[in-house]
Amino acid sequence: QVQPVESGGGSVEAGGSLRLTCTVSGRSSNLFAMGWFRQAPGKGREFVAGVSWTGQSTAYGGSVKGRFTISRDSDNRQLILQMNGLLPEDTSVYYCVAGVRRFGSTESLMEDDAIWGQGTQVTVSS
Repeated sequence: QVQPVESGGGSVEAGGSLRLTCTVSGRSSNLFAMGWFRQAPGKGREFVAGVSWTGQSTAYGGSVKGRFTISRDSDNRQLILQMNGLLPEDTSVYYCVAGVRRFGSTESLMEDDAIWGQGTQVTVSS
């Protein structure tokens, strides 16, 4: 059973950095896109960043582009989100999401059967 597990969340001051890691267990094939969403209290889920199964194509939400960088290891077992220049509005629970479409692009992360982790809290103070 596929299960993404996030780590690396915490509390930082505005302008600081955090590095989130997602580890995926239970999937023998690594031919799937992976990415990050976030959801703050009272708000809907927001796309943060994604990477295709090859690691060669990435996508970012407009609010984080230029500040966050997504990457993955060679076998797509670990996903990294490097967050720099954090702002209070980045405060949210960040979720790692694994696509289920083979050879998938980042668009596959939007599908209803994509698999979500439990999330990790990121808090940015002013």
